[in-house]
Amino acid sequence: MVGHLRPALPWRMPDDPDKPTLSERFTRLVMKADSTEPKDDTGPVTVDEIQEAIDRADDKERLIGLMAAPIAAAIGLVIIQTLVAHNAKAYVSEGPVLVGMVFALALGMLAASWFRKRLYIGITMALYGLSLVNLKFWGFGVPYMLFGSWYLVRAYRLQQKLKLAQADGTTTRRTDGTPARRVQPNKRYTPPVTGTVKPPKAPKPGTET
Repeated sequence: MVGHLRPALPWRMPDDPDKPTLSERFTRLVMKADSTEPKDDTGPVTVDEIQEAIDRADDKERLIGLMAAPIAAAIGLVIIQTLVAHNAKAYVSEGPVLVGMVFALALGMLAASWFRKRLYIGITMALYGLSLVNLKFWGFGVPYMLFGSWYLVRAYRLQQKLKLAQADGTTTRRTDGTPARRVQPNKRYTPPVTGTVKPPKAPKPGTET
């Protein structure tokens, strides 16, 4: 039985002769990865749409920020209790400043989420996570740093997309939803000659053949 299946494994299993081989699967995967077909862009593509997306965070980003802000305040309370329980003297000397900064960042996160400011949500989240890491609360700080980085990356990508749209002149969409592109001038175009055209010179006597 084993000897019967071993030579068939690199090719096709005898129970399913129509199943593609391993080499065929790999070839399809490579061809799919190298495909240059344009993908449908369901997000903002025109200059006005991208600018609006930059100015206002979407509902998902706003909801994440509104949920993360009160959780950040609750984490601040846990930090106060933990610092006081472990070392009250150290908390009296350094704790109030750090914990106050944590609460201020949580409040800033809430305000930025309420007004849909994506960039400020990312900055406050990243700084909040960094503050928790400095307080040795890695389990709370790292997730906020990751979420803050996610917001900042989205803001950066939208800025790059806006630059490309402005350079390309994409201002409207076609009927199929794809952006209309500005017609590029033909570099081989030769402008018409204006003015009086000079007649060709007459050949000198004796030079005609």
